[in-house]
Amino acid sequence: MTRHPYLSPEPPRVLAHRGLVTEADAALGVAENSFAAVAAAHAAGVAYVESDCHLTADGVVILFHDDDLSRVTGDPRRIADVRLPELEELMAERGGLLTLAQALDAFPDVRFNLDVKAEDAAEPAGRLVAPHAARVLVTSFSDERRLLALAAARAAGAALSPATSPGSRTVARLVAAQAVGLRGTVRRLLTGLDAVQIPERQGPVRVVTPGLVRAAHAAGVEVHVWTVNDPADMRRLLDIGVDGIVTDRADLALAVVNGR
Repeated sequence: MTRHPYLSPEPPRVLAHRGLVTEADAALGVAENSFAAVAAAHAAGVAYVESDCHLTADGVVILFHDDDLSRVTGDPRRIADVRLPELEELMAERGGLLTLAQALDAFPDVRFNLDVKAEDAAEPAGRLVAPHAARVLVTSFSDERRLLALAAARAAGAALSPATSPGSRTVARLVAAQAVGLRGTVRRLLTGLDAVQIPERQGPVRVVTPGLVRAAHAAGVEVHVWTVNDPADMRRLLDIGVDGIVTDRADLALAVVNGR
C-alpha cells in the first residue's frame, strides 16, 4: 500500500491541537490557532499542527476553532459575519490572526491537519491546499464537507489528493462494524482513508481498541487519538499501537515520543 507523503516519516506522531504546546502559552496571551501559536509549535519541533477552518464575511479562510468569537475574544459575533480586517484587529493582541493561505506560506515545514468546520469554507479551503496537498490532511465531522474540500483540491489541480480521515458518521459505522466483527464492512469503510482520528471514548463507548488499531493497520490506515494531555495516557495508547497523539501539551507528547 502506498503511504501518503503526509504520513512520513514513520510514526508515532505528535499533532499540536490548535497549535498549542505548553500551558504557558495562554498565560502569555497566545491564543489557540493564532500565528504565534503555530510559530511556537514549529519552534518546539512539532511537525504537525491540527487546526480548524472557517470563512470570514469577505470570503477568507482563517484558522479558528469556534464558529463565533466569544470564547477567544469576548465578542459574540459569528466568524461568518465579520470581515478580515476587523478579525485581524481583534486578534492582534492575542497572537495574531492566521489565514489558511498565510499558514501554508509562512510555515512550509509544518504539516497541517485541517478540520473544515464551516460548509462555506470547504471549497475555498480545498483550493488553497491544492498546491500543498503532500503536507495536508483534510477532515471534518461532516463527511460531506470533507469530500467537498477534497474534490475542490483535485479540481484546483492538486498533484495528489490531500490525506484524509473520516467524519463522525463514518467513524460511528466503523466502530460498530468492528465491535460485531463485520470485517468486510470495516475494510470497506477504511478504503480511501489515510488516518482514523478519534477520541479514546465517546461517552460510555470505547472507540479506540486494540482490534480497531489492528484492523486500521491491516488496511494501511493510521490511528490518531484526540485530545490526550496526560503522559501516562499517551504511553498507554502508544503501547497498543496508535500512530498519533493529538494534544494541547505537545511539549509533554514530544518528551514521551522521544523517550520511547
